[in-house]
Amino acid sequence: MYQRFFILLICFLLSSPILSGQRDFYDSFTFTRADSLRGMLSPERSCFDVTYYALDIRVEPDKRFISGFVDVAYTVVEDFTRLQLDLFANMDIEKIEYKGKKLHYSREFQAVFVDLPAQKKGQHGKIRVYYHGQPQRAVNAPWDGGFVWKTDLNANDWIAVACEGDGASLWWPTKDHLSDEPDSVSITVSVPDPLVCVSNGQLLSAKSDPKHLGYTRYHWFVSYPINNYNITLNIGDYVHFADVYESADGDQLDLDFYVLSYNLERAKTHFRQVNQTLACFENYFGKYPFWNDGFGMVETPYLGMEHQGAIAYGNNYMRGYLGAMIPSDMNWDYIIVHETGHEYFGNSISIGDLSEMWIHESFTTYMEALFVECSYSYQDAIRYLEGQKPFIINAQPILGPMGVNWEKWSSSDHYFKGSWVLHTLRHAINDDVLWFDLLRGFYDKHVRSIVTTEDFISYVNEATGKDFRPFFEQYLWYSNPPTLVYRLTEIEHDLVVEYKWLADVSDFNMPVRIGIPSRTQMVTPNTKAFQKLLLPNCRIEDFYIATDRFYIRTKKE
Repeated sequence: MYQRFFILLICFLLSSPILSGQRDFYDSFTFTRADSLRGMLSPERSCFDVTYYALDIRVEPDKRFISGFVDVAYTVVEDFTRLQLDLFANMDIEKIEYKGKKLHYSREFQAVFVDLPAQKKGQHGKIRVYYHGQPQRAVNAPWDGGFVWKTDLNANDWIAVACEGDGASLWWPTKDHLSDEPDSVSITVSVPDPLVCVSNGQLLSAKSDPKHLGYTRYHWFVSYPINNYNITLNIGDYVHFADVYESADGDQLDLDFYVLSYNLERAKTHFRQVNQTLACFENYFGKYPFWNDGFGMVETPYLGMEHQGAIAYGNNYMRGYLGAMIPSDMNWDYIIVHETGHEYFGNSISIGDLSEMWIHESFTTYMEALFVECSYSYQDAIRYLEGQKPFIINAQPILGPMGVNWEKWSSSDHYFKGSWVLHTLRHAINDDVLWFDLLRGFYDKHVRSIVTTEDFISYVNEATGKDFRPFFEQYLWYSNPPTLVYRLTEIEHDLVVEYKWLADVSDFNMPVRIGIPSRTQMVTPNTKAFQKLLLPNCRIEDFYIATDRFYIRTKKE
């Protein structure tokens, strides 16, 4: 998702004093039964694996109403007679069928418990849920989840949905847990003429709706695994234009753009930068991960979202983030770069629990800096990263609590601070060839799959041959970064530096670079005792700590 610039600014200015940063930070939080039903992998959820969804709905803009059905195909993981789906309580279920017969079901908060005949491990099944209602409306999308019902400058209906965090179940019945991605999805949406509906994947057909005069049915198909919250629809006075991206090996990728009719010429010029973005990310992580479905971008009435193969774009064709957030001498569109980055981290490599959202957002935010490094220079990337620092708050750990659908972050540290964690790790490893091989290797190993924080820690340790677990514990499980405590003593023309770490993790021992800017050294402080370093021909005023490469605090004694 996008970085929360304006909300971040408010949080930064109004935030309470920095918390002490204990690993048990979340122990004081109270979680409800509804939180657990939404976020926990209960037996009623883990007993089945969804393989395919087929959405077939009609959207009535004048009523702000949707109706239709969803087919849920699954493989039985463990024997069961009851499973859990999810649908917001304000949406009505008409009936649920299995092999043409109605099933009994009950609802608790947003959970729907469905009773079935005995399902045996290894079997395959399919249920169909008929439903309707007025889905939750987003007041300030995409920061809150729901439908956006707006009109464009020509008074045409302009409709979209964003549901990360709140979940896809705010508008369609689904197993709403990040750990279970379907292998493929069919999305059929009937909308009133002359509006156009854009969704994920490939457009298979657009035909008059035989059941509803004056409506057209748009049938889209996703042939890859996809996060539920990435499944989307966009309805408006859209026109389409296409381009082609050629990869380093000569393969050609279809690029499809859907924009409001009066923005067509502007968009044709502005979206040329998509090719450069894809080239940079291919350089670091390989080819676009959903090649057969193509790359898509659609203009939306909200800022942006990483909807797979149908990226929501609402940056008003401006540089940076609505004209801000990047150095004045750079010219690139933040939403294009950030949301395209999410095709790699977030959509291809995904998480199974919202508590680990840093894997989506920190990696993608760091990819912005990699884009700058690729398109401009390493020093420009440093400048860009320095621009993120003022928005780091250190109010809570980057990792959230598991199993409760945590999306109540008080800041965007899992964006900006997480980006700096990766930048810091790069320089702690102190070998760029190894660093970029590590990033690419981890991505290639887990392409189009679910990962955990532990997967990344283990991979880093294996790739480097070193134990970086204390590093990750300090930066992810605690609120505050480590502090480098140091003393400086001049002896004639030389400088004696004493240094140690102050950290929550007792065995924290990250290397750091110190010295003078033109002559620095890597040292490895510990938390136990001061160590010494002699810097010849150095004065106190010359002393330098590489805080442009390491996210740390410093304290001179």
